[in-house]
Amino acid sequence: MSGLHKRKLAILGSTGSVGRQALEVASCHQQRVSVFALAAHTSTATLAEQARRFRPRCVAIGDRSHAPALKRELEGSGIEVLGGMDGVCETAAAPEVDTVVAAMSGLAGLRPVLAAIREGKRVALANKETLVAAGRLVMELARKHGARILPVDSEHSAIIQCLEPGMAIHEVVLTASGGPFLHRDPATFGSITPAEALRHPNWAMGPKNTVDSATMMNKGLEVIEACNLFGLSPRDVRVVIHPQSIVHSMVTFKDGSTKAQLSTPDMRLPIQFAISCPDRWDSPFGHVNWEKMHELQFFQPDLDQFPSLRLAYAACSMGSAAPVVLNAANEEAVGLFLRERLTFTGMFRVVTDAVEALGHGEADACEDILEVDAAARRLVRGMIA
Repeated sequence: MSGLHKRKLAILGSTGSVGRQALEVASCHQQRVSVFALAAHTSTATLAEQARRFRPRCVAIGDRSHAPALKRELEGSGIEVLGGMDGVCETAAAPEVDTVVAAMSGLAGLRPVLAAIREGKRVALANKETLVAAGRLVMELARKHGARILPVDSEHSAIIQCLEPGMAIHEVVLTASGGPFLHRDPATFGSITPAEALRHPNWAMGPKNTVDSATMMNKGLEVIEACNLFGLSPRDVRVVIHPQSIVHSMVTFKDGSTKAQLSTPDMRLPIQFAISCPDRWDSPFGHVNWEKMHELQFFQPDLDQFPSLRLAYAACSMGSAAPVVLNAANEEAVGLFLRERLTFTGMFRVVTDAVEALGHGEADACEDILEVDAAARRLVRGMIA
């Protein structure tokens, strides 16, 4: 093992849910992985604690105003402290780094991802917004610079594990747990509280992704991701409800054969695969207990009960601005819901209004994407104000 090449990681968004789990993976594979850099947006104390434990060469704090406090926390440690998004981009593009775990939330993660791609890095991409809003740009640059995008979403990780070179795809099937309200009467959705929406039956995720699972917007965003990642059209991507969350996705080929990837619902598994691929490392994170797995269920989602999924399919078929608007408006709406300024059903209404108002144009360059994103956010805030 002494001669084994170590993957050198930059973990962007290390203080969030995916970032913390990426550090768990790194802890379990210290002979295979070293942490070169960590980055967060504002969580100074947590970032400093992680830095003291993992001893990276450098850390970056996206909000530059927090840099002095971070420097004080790490004084005498020898760890370089960078401030601002330029500092985050610098960690992503560092020559020593070969793998970037991109787990920063929102479009704040776009610039560092592009910086890593331009340097030909392997990008373990957990930032859903980057592929939804800027998928065309990201994939074109990845092809140009020889970067490899390995999604951390369990569904898209499953698709990559199922694909075979040269095999013609008939369709991709994304599975959805159905979230906490699968069997709840839709007539009561207007009274759903944030606390109820945050109780996911299977997955441990951050608040935003958990609410998206409750509305099934997460699955709509994943449809758009799949189209951008694998060059598919919306009609090539099907969603099925699978409450057990054991089958993460399936690929059906032209000859009618279907391959599925199965594992326990644990985000550390797709994170580890994105870092280790094409190798498969030992995993301490659990295996399926087949003796206790009595049934695997699959059925079609009710688009009247979960209209966000229908809206996402529609946005995917519109101009390139529509997914940007959908993503930004949804992110704002979820934040308002979590602050109890918007109802559960109100989220869908404001996102729909935003897509109808702003989603008919094109946004392919980075500047255009950021401009449309900002306009959609202003529109949603204005609706609520």
